[in-house]
Amino acid sequence: MAHEQCNHGSPAGASKLSRRAFFDRVSDGIYGAALASVLSRDLYGASAEPATLDGHRASYDLKPQVPHFSPKAKSIIHLFMNGGPSQMDLFDPKPMLDKHHGQPYFDKVAADLTTPEQSGGLMRSPFKFGQHGKSGMWVSDAMPHLTEVVDDLAMIRSMHTMHPNHEPALFMIQSGRIIPGRPTMGSWVVYGLGTENQNLPAYVVLDDPLGLPVNGTQNWQAGFLPPIYQGTRIRSTGSPILNLAPETPETSEIVQAGRQLLSRLDQIHKKTRPNQLQLDARIASYELAANLQMTASDALDVTKESSETLEMYGVGDPVTDSYARRCIMARRLIERGVRFVQLFINSQIWDNHTFLARDMKAASARTDKPVAALVKDLKRRGLLKDTLVIWGGEFGRMPIAQMENGMETAGRDHNPSAFTLWMAGAGIKAGTVYGATDELGHEAVENKVSVTDWHATILHLLGMDYQRLVFDQNGLKDKLTSVFDCRIVNEILS
Repeated sequence: MAHEQCNHGSPAGASKLSRRAFFDRVSDGIYGAALASVLSRDLYGASAEPATLDGHRASYDLKPQVPHFSPKAKSIIHLFMNGGPSQMDLFDPKPMLDKHHGQPYFDKVAADLTTPEQSGGLMRSPFKFGQHGKSGMWVSDAMPHLTEVVDDLAMIRSMHTMHPNHEPALFMIQSGRIIPGRPTMGSWVVYGLGTENQNLPAYVVLDDPLGLPVNGTQNWQAGFLPPIYQGTRIRSTGSPILNLAPETPETSEIVQAGRQLLSRLDQIHKKTRPNQLQLDARIASYELAANLQMTASDALDVTKESSETLEMYGVGDPVTDSYARRCIMARRLIERGVRFVQLFINSQIWDNHTFLARDMKAASARTDKPVAALVKDLKRRGLLKDTLVIWGGEFGRMPIAQMENGMETAGRDHNPSAFTLWMAGAGIKAGTVYGATDELGHEAVENKVSVTDWHATILHLLGMDYQRLVFDQNGLKDKLTSVFDCRIVNEILS
């Protein structure tokens, strides 16, 4: 909030009273309560003109908005697997890799390689595949827990993207372009729909306590959208937000009266300063911080879960504990009306350039059990019908070996031409496998799905027309899907 000087009836010769001092003197007592009652919302409140999804807004806030059409999904949990999980080692078995293991293939894939000097021959998967569930979906033994929920998933095997390096590919999967500075998908979603719970952030990021992902906080930036729509990082260990509790306890009546006063004064301040997005965001962040004092600790307290639930997710196991806690937090946030929750894993645990078998197994061990438990838990609580769960990374891996010291330490290089991700829950045709790659898993060849197609499909599930969810950016009606041609992948929708 701006620190503007106030002269509310000061007698001649009296010193000016700062806005901060004014709040200190009146907002905590009966005078503040009285002032709050006379500052009518009808007189000083924000404009009553509703916001729209078509780029015309009276004001920018996080109040719930009416979608373009009836949505299948009300909220999203995005389980982002940093680094690029290998499709032919997890979900897309390739017998031809077994048959031609070690044979040269470099000349066929050279254009997609980031480290051609380390390239070897074709490499079979170190994992064994099996068909699971009534759908008969193929999953490798690297993910034993996911096999229990395959009939709830729609697997897209024909994803492809535009760049072989992490940074541009991450910008693409998060924001629809390979360049920095654009709003991420979560920001577009809450810009379009707001959130049901005004006491919690609309877009929550549960990143890894061990470190930020590649591109850091740019993975949840608002870009050219108003700053109020950026993701809010919440800690999964210790206090979810630092300095959450007030230093001096006060009665709930006094706290509420003070907040009502501040809110009305903020609205007066904003009415004379329209279209100042940084000011709007700052005021909204202060209001949210106040609300979080009452709601965040409860929403993120996993100790309130039953012992059976904690065990199902893997809480207490040193391998799964961190990710398990964040998966439970994601469910608790969605339960309370948060619109978009995104989970990251530290560094690039799926970026397996070397020691493929060892490192992929370790990455799966950290995430497989909590992810499967999340799908089960949402389903048993009746939340999966309204919640869209997404699992995937920024690109896939190569069918050939990447070697530094021979095949014993081999891994796989980046591959933008093919990768697999899955979706589950609201509006998804469960037990579906869509699209296909070539016989070696190098390139998507059947029912190809671009990242832009995927974005359009997610917005569609939320009841938003990707062509109408726009923001006026210097005269251009900009979109999550930018200027690219795209389609809704109806084949995976129920």
